Amino acid sequence: QVQLAESGGGSVQAGGSLRLSCAASGRLFNMYAMGWFRQAPGKEREFVGRFTLSSGDTDLADSVKGRFTISGDNAKRRMFLQMNSLKLEDTAVYYCASASMDGGGWSSWGQGTQVTVSP
Repeated sequence: QVQLAESGGGSVQAGGSLRLSCAASGRLFNMYAMGWFRQAPGKEREFVGRFTLSSGDTDLADSVKGRFTISGDNAKRRMFLQMNSLKLEDTAVYYCASASMDGGGWSSWGQGTQVTVSP
């Protein structure tokens, strides 16, 4: 089982920046990707970006491209989300997730960290 812990959330004014971190622990031998998702009040959880551990490849949702950068450290099983030019609509709980080579999609989730963007 994989445990994920997010950190780095907080409150920031529009146009500001935050950096989120996610640390993975537990049974990591089968983990091949880590991802960021977010859920705003009254909305469904949405994909933000992913980091593939073996290749270092990253992918970002169109809504955050050009503003957010995703990176990771495969050896330390950590992933980061650098968020710049934050907008009001970026306010959400941000979750870290992991996917294993066993299949089943995003099978492990962190508790989430709140990001609040104010005018």
